Amino acid sequence: MVLTDGRHFEAELIGDDPDTDLAVIRIAAQNLVPVKLGDSQSVRVGQLAIAIGNPYGFQTTVTAGVVSALGRTLRAQSGRLIDSVIQTDAALNPGNSGGPLVNSRAEVIGVNTAIILPAQGICFATAVNTAKVVAGELIKSGKITRGYIGVAGQDVPIHRRIARFHKLERESGVRVMSVEPASPAQAAGLMEGDTIVAYGDQFVGGIDDLHRRLSGPQVGVRSPITVIRGTEKISLEIAPIESSPNRAR
Repeated sequence: MVLTDGRHFEAELIGDDPDTDLAVIRIAAQNLVPVKLGDSQSVRVGQLAIAIGNPYGFQTTVTAGVVSALGRTLRAQSGRLIDSVIQTDAALNPGNSGGPLVNSRAEVIGVNTAIILPAQGICFATAVNTAKVVAGELIKSGKITRGYIGVAGQDVPIHRRIARFHKLERESGVRVMSVEPASPAQAAGLMEGDTIVAYGDQFVGGIDDLHRRLSGPQVGVRSPITVIRGTEKISLEIAPIESSPNRAR
């Protein structure tokens, strides 16, 4: 690895996660200045987005644009969908992947991951909140163990009246867009159109929250899952199984 000051280091791979296109590496270097990680939940469409990377080998190239959309899904090379992806029109090219997407306060809000060719101005970054969870688990155990319940989901707002009536901590949840046949979700009785608002005893305000709940210790553990179906709050029981590379979700 070559730093911007010209120093060369051997990089050690701590762990990688093809499902989110992220990896953690370690170098034995001193006097490094860490970046400040932001909160991708606070990102808004239209705000400034600045991408830094090495496109086509041109070191530390900076491009700027705006956040074009939030809550996108993008299929990783492993075949799994990466949820809560940030879309930006900051120009990205091969070599930008792995570089930071930052806001006007120099806080990292995403990790640049993909472009769509031959489209122009349609670029994507993995949300930094997802990156925090993945990096922490890779540093801890060197791999990511995920639970699989068999749903495709999308972040959605919940009407304030419904949230207040059911005393929900957040006015958002995960809408079930589809349910895989013969999956834990189907066995539990989850239905398309349900909005997941809690898993176990913790509220679920979005897909990032649900992914955290489906971490390694939850695999095989039967837990309550709470959904809003229409205007009713329903509690079901679900037991995630370990995700495999052949499963998209």
